[in-house]
Amino acid sequence: MSLARVTTFSFHGVEAVPVEVQVQVATGLPAFTVVGLANKAVGESRERVRAVLSGLGLSLPPKRILVNLAPADLPKEGSHFDLPIALGLLAAMGVIPADELAHFAAMGELALDGSIQPVAGVLPAALACGERELGLVCPASQGAEACWAGATEAVAAPDLRALIAHFQGRQLLSPPAPASPAADAARGPCLSEVRGQESAKRALEIAAAGSHHLLMVGPPGSGKSMLAARLPGLLPDLSPSEALEVSLVRSVAGGLEGGRISPRPPFRDPHHSASQAALTGGGPKARPGEISLAHRGVLFLDELPEFPRPALEALRQPLETGRVMVARAAAHVSYPARVQLVAAMNPCRCGYLGDAARECGTAPRCGETYQAKLSGPLLDRIDLTIEVQPIPPRELARAPTGETSAEVAARVAAARQAQRARYEGLGISTNSEAPVEAMREGFAPEALALAETAAERLSLSSRGFTRTLRVARSIADLAGESMVARPHVAEALTFRQRRPAAG
Repeated sequence: MSLARVTTFSFHGVEAVPVEVQVQVATGLPAFTVVGLANKAVGESRERVRAVLSGLGLSLPPKRILVNLAPADLPKEGSHFDLPIALGLLAAMGVIPADELAHFAAMGELALDGSIQPVAGVLPAALACGERELGLVCPASQGAEACWAGATEAVAAPDLRALIAHFQGRQLLSPPAPASPAADAARGPCLSEVRGQESAKRALEIAAAGSHHLLMVGPPGSGKSMLAARLPGLLPDLSPSEALEVSLVRSVAGGLEGGRISPRPPFRDPHHSASQAALTGGGPKARPGEISLAHRGVLFLDELPEFPRPALEALRQPLETGRVMVARAAAHVSYPARVQLVAAMNPCRCGYLGDAARECGTAPRCGETYQAKLSGPLLDRIDLTIEVQPIPPRELARAPTGETSAEVAARVAAARQAQRARYEGLGISTNSEAPVEAMREGFAPEALALAETAAERLSLSSRGFTRTLRVARSIADLAGESMVARPHVAEALTFRQRRPAAG
């Protein structure tokens, strides 16, 4: 009887949980069994491994082969178990030295021709290997991804034949090199292309400065989507730790292309037919949703009232806490979800409420019904609400070119730098996350008095009052002021509405 052990990983959210693949070859009736709470994809790996070894000219011994995935009570899912099972079997058969495998973890999917296909989760697996002083065996196309995480050694193999030769010492594989950071082209279109709409561009700048949630209301063609598409170009680069957080989620979702960790904040714009599971995460494998894929970036929801109401209501808790909990009967999985929500909507279903020439015959009731699709608690979490009115063609053709994204981004970057310095040690980096206690000292007495009086007259909730103070703090940061004055609070209050305007 021979026994070999290979380490691999299962995933709980973005956390890599070590799994020991134990392969035993013993006397008995010929059989190949996989146990350890494996799902169908893992169970089918025995057929892929059998076919690949046969293609290499290696026949399985006529004995009882048992593969145990320990711990046995942890659910295992995914095709990345193919490679560790194959390596464990090869070690148990004496093809490769078992003591070499003790210093490595492995993950990869086997194609029938023996090539090793890319899998999700290499980045968190490599991080876990670095903590355990293990090397990582992974597909050749993901070697750069493994290098970013600092594993003690990364072996990126194109196929199983090359990997066998490497462990036998006949032909060593070259160590993979880290990929260069993703290009800066993701900054998107320039803000100068938006003619007019000065008040809307001001709101966009404030939202970018403090990472505030923004809702734009206006008729079709008024420029709401154009403005939203230009928001990423105003945002500063992510810090190295933030970029790693974003890349961990993308790696688990299988979307980290070329192993490149981009310094740019993500921008996600799902269609309004997206389900609750698509937005917040879920499905049979509890995969991350759009709100997690937009972590540290922008989640743009166009045609906001057209999204299913349960999906919108499911966003309320993540927008407040910065994390989303995907609850299933078998497990509870948590994903990061610190996003900046930007939403756009028409004032009514026809879109022309308030335009006597084009509004439908049920106005203004159609606007009230349409806007009632958005609950008060959801709207209360939005920091800035603005009306975006269309620009007449004559004025649009003659409107001067405005500031470029680079010019506005410079002010936003200075404001973000002031916020990082202010909240250093609190574990936060933007005004949108700041507690009231951390901001009150920076408010002039008359500015705070105005905010309190306005909150009473506008019947703002405690959340609405706090978010108004945060927006005022961002306006002061854009102006380079250390103290929030009365005009900063007054401007912040103009963006605070309990319901979108009816046109």
